[in-house]
Amino acid sequence: LCVIHGTMPQREGKLEGYLWKDEVKKQVYVRSKPVPGAKTAVTLYRTLAVRNSLSLVECELLTGRTHQIRVHLASVGHPLLGDTVYGSRKPWPGLAGQCLHARRLKFIHPSTGRPVELECPLPDWFQAVLRKLELQSL
Repeated sequence: LCVIHGTMPQREGKLEGYLWKDEVKKQVYVRSKPVPGAKTAVTLYRTLAVRNSLSLVECELLTGRTHQIRVHLASVGHPLLGDTVYGSRKPWPGLAGQCLHARRLKFIHPSTGRPVELECPLPDWFQAVLRKLELQSL
């Protein structure tokens, strides 16, 4: 789950591209076509609530790339609230870091080959942000 600036063009959708890391700038970028060193990235999203030019969005990663959610959303003009790397250079008042929480993780355990599913409720700080912004919490 994350809080983003603005409203996605569709309530639900898919973001696709190739994530490429610029080693000099130490940032990840989305490319529309493959380039050497770039990796395919696919993110499904669903808007859960919108208020005052901010949106609560649920993301599902079909690939697991470093900074994938942050870079994908910023690349379409909707950076995460509080993301001073891929969004506004100024921190959001009262927020330490970006407003992003891994609520549910599912993966295949590398040693056992069995599926693993972990769920973590929204932490108090995230719930407080949602209340303050008057965005519907889950």
